[in-house]
Amino acid sequence: MCTYSSDEFARREPGGGGPQVSATGKLGTTARIALGGVRIAAGTTGLLAPAMIISRFGDSNPAANPAAIYGLRLFGIRTVLIGADLIRLRGRDLDRALWAAPIIHASDTATVLALQRNKQLSPERARPLALISGVNTLLAVTAYLASRRSRS
Repeated sequence: MCTYSSDEFARREPGGGGPQVSATGKLGTTARIALGGVRIAAGTTGLLAPAMIISRFGDSNPAANPAAIYGLRLFGIRTVLIGADLIRLRGRDLDRALWAAPIIHASDTATVLALQRNKQLSPERARPLALISGVNTLLAVTAYLASRRSRS
């Protein structure tokens, strides 16, 4: 049976039996799990309640926009699955998911900003979306960089 001091136990992976984890590693793991949870929540909303998202873009009659409903449900399930990947994957598969995450979320952020710049989305509607996408990008970059740093 392995015994650890409370300080040593706190530096180890969840469960206490794995290798010691640096503060950077813990930050990266926290960012990765948080981003996975955000993706699962957002994807579930897109899958089960697309009208709620459509109305946030200013459409007063979301039911009359079947293309948007289709698109949100289509990407909703994918978002749930890639969110679960951030939580469940390990090793090279997780490395690949972490590599793609900043690209995905930076693209989301750029899309919102472009919609606002082109006056397709009002500043009032764009601000919260840009904030959410920006925070997701920050989480993705943090998780990716922490993962790379902990491996070097």
